[in-house]
Amino acid sequence: MKKIDIACIVDDDPIFVYGAKRMMELADFCNSFLIFNNGHDALHKLKTLIKCKDELPDLILLDLNMPIMDGWQFLDNFTQIKIDKKIIIYIVSSSIDPVDMERSKQYSSVSNFVVKPISVDKVKEIMQDVMKNNN
Repeated sequence: MKKIDIACIVDDDPIFVYGAKRMMELADFCNSFLIFNNGHDALHKLKTLIKCKDELPDLILLDLNMPIMDGWQFLDNFTQIKIDKKIIIYIVSSSIDPVDMERSKQYSSVSNFVVKPISVDKVKEIMQDVMKNNN
């Protein structure tokens, strides 16, 4: 299976970030990673990449509960930016609150809501979804 070029992880939990990267490596998921500890840093860097016409990620794994700028604030800002490339966003959260799951459906750019932890099988499902949406 073809792998994606860049995966972006926006999460303040270093254990989750390590685990997600490891699962993606085991699944031969992507060529490189962009890692951010909060939505503000991710938004700033992605805006810079867009402005410079640099390579953007194919996928963003987004946590909801983070310091500085949470996942919802990131989504509210990021969805206002005009981008030519389709970037698939997965919310990956420890939240099992049905309100969060329903709220995520209000964003057309959010493909799915995944409850942590993430497994190799889930990474493979995400990869299939990304490939399907990028063809």
